Amino acid sequence: MDKMKIEEVQSTAKKQRIASHTHIKGLGLEFSNANYFELTYIQCQMELQYLWLAGFVGQVDAREAAGLVVDMIRQKKMAGRALLLAGPPGTGKTALALGICQELGSKVPFCPMVGSEVYSSEVKKTEVLMENFRRAIGLRMKENKEVYEGEVTELSPEETESVTGGYGKSISHVIIGLKTVKGTKQLKLDATIYDALIKEKVAVGDVIYIEANSGAVKRVGRSDAFATEFDLEAEEYVPLPKGEVHKKKEIVQDVTLHDLDAANARPQGGQDILSLMGQMMKPRKTEITEKLRQEINKVVNRYIDEGVAELVPGVLFIDEVHMLDMECFSYLNRALESSLSPIVILATNRGICNVRGTDMNSPHGIPLDLLDRLLIIRTQIYGPAEMIQILAIRAQVEELVLDEDSLAHLGEIARETSLRHAVQLLSPASVVAKMNGRDSISKADIEEVKELYLDAKSSAKLLQEQQEKYIT
Repeated sequence: MDKMKIEEVQSTAKKQRIASHTHIKGLGLEFSNANYFELTYIQCQMELQYLWLAGFVGQVDAREAAGLVVDMIRQKKMAGRALLLAGPPGTGKTALALGICQELGSKVPFCPMVGSEVYSSEVKKTEVLMENFRRAIGLRMKENKEVYEGEVTELSPEETESVTGGYGKSISHVIIGLKTVKGTKQLKLDATIYDALIKEKVAVGDVIYIEANSGAVKRVGRSDAFATEFDLEAEEYVPLPKGEVHKKKEIVQDVTLHDLDAANARPQGGQDILSLMGQMMKPRKTEITEKLRQEINKVVNRYIDEGVAELVPGVLFIDEVHMLDMECFSYLNRALESSLSPIVILATNRGICNVRGTDMNSPHGIPLDLLDRLLIIRTQIYGPAEMIQILAIRAQVEELVLDEDSLAHLGEIARETSLRHAVQLLSPASVVAKMNGRDSISKADIEEVKELYLDAKSSAKLLQEQQEKYIT
């Protein structure tokens, strides 16, 4: 009898993309105020593990200051204020902002942008800033609605002859079966609801709800009865809904003010070919008028007063803030005084320099009147031990193996060049190690890639030495 052939294959599950700050999971402030000499051995181990899981190393003062800001945001005492993260390049300013975001949780809007994004040929600088301001302000709406909810057991569109004649057919209605713990219902839905089902990519086995009044469709997830299925897509599985198919349910919707702006600014043309062509020919990026925003603000304020909605001030993070000019800074000053304003976090690596577009010198390239409004957090250059810790965390996140000698050598490179350069050498070193038939990165692999890739200091030195060979 032939032996059954069994081979191991790689999992088809999607791997998370590893970015520059993937390892940051929070601020790591669990034991920040504790005296290590008073902690037991187990508490010390817990502290180290917590810091490792949070991904943050060093910058203790900056993290504690950021922790207080998180507490103020949670207590709703930070709206309309701004924070400046200032420090040399590679000292964890962006990581600190992301740590604040992680501590606040996924329900709080977080809108990151770079100062140079405001310079667009399509829209005004202040319009780009206002859009991002509105993206960082959330609105949580709660409403009791009559819905049909359940797992889709059947989805059958019924076709009919086209009313315009010809050979084409159109959808007249759709038959859908919904199942809950208590029972099953078969519904006959209008053709317009079928379009909404297609848009939400609803399939048999999905859990959905359909609003009885508006016909709006929301896909909640895949039924957990299909959790053992071999599925290439990363899927969210949800339990079978309880109760009857037809019920009253509290619907919680999280939107941003920009979502409301964009939805109301979009032209509602007809479905004929001329209307569709007209919409396609219009530029994709359109400015939203101040009048429309004021009308939306009135409606939002009314909803808040009635208790239907709750305002969720989020975080707007502007990196490289020194790239903004006087017009943008004046706008920021005014926007921070608005009743609908998010928490603004700015970051810069500049010292005393000119405010962009002027001859005026100012700390961090920010006008003094705006600087006076900011809480400033300083980030310090990492020490050698902290650099080694960060490199060890990055190696773990990227699933790379390297011994203590290699890690110490990489820490020395970080001290001589920069932490960013050392982190960037990890991946090519792992490729070289695999080419040499090893899973673990050795000191020789790091030396090899160090010779192949120059850091910023070495490149600048080389340019000075060979200046006559380059075009100036």
